[in-house]
Amino acid sequence: MSATPGFFAPRTVLVGAQMLFVAFGALVLMPLLTGLDPSVALFTAGVGTLLFQCITGFSIPVFLASSFVFIAPISHGVQAWGLPATMGALMVAAVVYVVLAALVRWRGPGFLHVLMPPVVTGPIIMVIGLSLAPTAVNMAMGMDGSGQETLFPYGQALTVSMVSLVTTLLVATLAKGFFRLLPIMVGVLCGYLSALMLGMVDFAVVTERAWLAPPKFVLPTFEWQAIVFMVPVALAPAIEHVGDVLAISNVTGRDYVRKPGLHRTLLGDGVASMGAAMVGGPPNTTYSEVTGAVMLTRVFDPRVMVWAAVFAIALSFLSRFGGLLQSIPAPVMGGILILMFGSIASVGMNTLIKAKVDLARQRNLVIVATTLVFGIGGMVISGGGFTLQGISLCGVLAVVLNLLLPGRDPVVTDLRQEQAVVDDLIEHTRSKD
Repeated sequence: MSATPGFFAPRTVLVGAQMLFVAFGALVLMPLLTGLDPSVALFTAGVGTLLFQCITGFSIPVFLASSFVFIAPISHGVQAWGLPATMGALMVAAVVYVVLAALVRWRGPGFLHVLMPPVVTGPIIMVIGLSLAPTAVNMAMGMDGSGQETLFPYGQALTVSMVSLVTTLLVATLAKGFFRLLPIMVGVLCGYLSALMLGMVDFAVVTERAWLAPPKFVLPTFEWQAIVFMVPVALAPAIEHVGDVLAISNVTGRDYVRKPGLHRTLLGDGVASMGAAMVGGPPNTTYSEVTGAVMLTRVFDPRVMVWAAVFAIALSFLSRFGGLLQSIPAPVMGGILILMFGSIASVGMNTLIKAKVDLARQRNLVIVATTLVFGIGGMVISGGGFTLQGISLCGVLAVVLNLLLPGRDPVVTDLRQEQAVVDDLIEHTRSKD
């Protein structure tokens, strides 16, 4: 590999801007769906990436931003307890990462399989995608996510959402090189232009803002009901994090599980999410889109991610830019989310397949089937101010069933099951280039 350019070298700066561009679509889509401020999400993505890089010794070329796993829990939390209490619950959920980091350092990476083997994580990830399917469809048809309020006429909404969906599908399947990393961005732009032509865009949220202003930060409060609801959700993204670390290791040819260590990457992710919740931002996670960009550009220098973080923080102070993001009509997002939420469910299915989970075994079938129906059916367990539902309920249920039901498979003490999923993904990605 050629000599690494300096931190202020034009190439380093430009590649950093490019990495933010790749992550941008998903980064802002998540807060828009949950009612959070996209400017705050940009700020916390930048700060979170810097925190992660500091903790891992600036050794891994990854960028952290909004996690889609928390869409449904945040939406429910804001409705039930308000935004400050939801942020407090997210702070405590981020502590789970810190605890997992300590356990991984003590027992090794394979310890995660004690609580979360593929028979547990597979259906939980499937629930994350499938339980959000009604939200995507409602928005695509011109309603709000709950389907209780009509925002746009059905015909116009369906036209715009299908433009977004078809554009995203075409870019994801047919584009080559750098452009195949931008299906969400291109889908949003084309959908937004079609909505603009149909008169569906309201620019009042843009013009009423100053050009420059700090993001609207929200300080957390702490309510035990919100905390109990949110903490179990942290289990699923912990496994997602392992896959992302293995993926970037595969791309760069370096073993980041060993050095700086999975315990440090988990700690970095947790601290980044904790910092985000302190000011009203969504939890952070490593972005596979950026890993794809690293593989394409062959730029393995973590300093480019520092520049991406700097640009994200700078954009967060452009108040009118944040207003422009909030002017995106719901059908534009709905069309894209049909593909995104389905893709999340497919990842869960692939987890079961690659780990060769035998669903003919009654034990495995019971865990997967019960978890799926609880999650997709909307099961709620509550009483005395205590509530578990959605992903949090599914996480607890799947873990408990796996621990209590007889006939457990021997615990896999390495990460070969996750590596199989990652290898398959990398192989298919490279075959497209």
